[in-house]
Parts: sequence; structure tokens; C-alpha cells
Amino acid sequence: MHLKPFFKLIMGALFVGSAYLSFAQVVPSASENRLPLAVGAGLSSFNPDWAHGRMLGGTLWADYTPNWVPQRLHGIGLEVEARDLNYHRSPSQPANLREDVASGGVIYSWRHFHNFRPYGKFLMGFGNTDYEGKTLVRGHDSRTITSLGGGAEFRVFRHVWVRADYEYQSWPDFFKHTAAPSGRLNPQGFTLGAMYNFNRPHFR
Repeated sequence: MHLKPFFKLIMGALFVGSAYLSFAQVVPSASENRLPLAVGAGLSSFNPDWAHGRMLGGTLWADYTPNWVPQRLHGIGLEVEARDLNYHRSPSQPANLREDVASGGVIYSWRHFHNFRPYGKFLMGFGNTDYEGKTLVRGHDSRTITSLGGGAEFRVFRHVWVRADYEYQSWPDFFKHTAAPSGRLNPQGFTLGAMYNFNRPHFR
């Protein structure tokens, strides 16, 4: 299962959300019903850094942004993300080329605007890829990867937001188990999607 690690991360996010609900029962009523969880899905277009061209795929994410942190830390949160790039390969790319990622890390949103939030993020996780080498031998490989990214979110209606996201990934020592010299893959691309924020609408 390519995305099995992601579902473990999602379960962890839901556990955190449940714990927060329990905590909310003992805080003042003004902060109740503000579950700081957002879940979203989008379409991704990435350069897989393999041959020439781009690939399409789907992305899922969940953000947990607590409200009870000190004022100077407002906007910091945790994100888990999964992406499956498996569609619309270019003719120059292997017919079986596929890249899956499941990762998690820190996200920070600047919440100084009513309906607009720029953000940055740093994630770590696991990447899996299927590929075909120059000898036409098909292979599969996995790596611990890191990702840097950012973008912006726009509120379109109450709890519904749209997100435009850019991400740059680092897959280290990708070729170390082959006859080729050790190298690094750097897939990068964009995701456009929508999310539902369970936190009730409010303005700062």
C-alpha cells in the first residue's frame, strides 16, 4: 500500500483532535466549539525530477493549529500530507513512473488578514517511487525525504477555504543501490485544492 503511512498520520491527527475536544471542556466557553483542525484535498502538478515533463496526482492534508498557545506563537501548527503522482506522464518518462509521499511537520500561517493567509511549512516523511532504468529493469525504492513549501489560503465561504501550494522535496542518495553514482532527486510542484476548517469563522 503506497499510502499506508499516511493513514497512520491521519489517525494521529484525529487522536490529537479528540484530545483537544476533551481539553475544551475545561476551558472558558468562549473558546469552545473551535476545533483547530482543517482537512483538504487537491490536484497536484509536479516535476518528478525524472526525465522531462510533469505528472499529475492527488494530495490530501490535515492541519492542526491550536488556539491555546501563547499569542506570539499563534499561527503555528502541525500538518500531515499524502500525495500520489501517477497520472499524465510525458512520453520521455518511464511508463510505470510513480511517486508517493506521506509526511508531516510544522506549518506557520500569518493570520493578520481577514480572508487571506500566507503560510510556510517544513515536512519530513517517506517517499516511494516506481521507475524503469536505462536497462529497462523496473524497480521500486523508498527514502526518508524532507520538504519545504509555502503558499496561500483564501476563505471563500464560512468554513471553506481554497489553497494554492508550492513544495520542493529532497530525496537523498537515491541511486546508491544502483550502478549509477549516488545522487539526489528534487521533485517540485504545485497543488490547488480546497479544505474545510472545523474552527468556526472568526476574524482577528
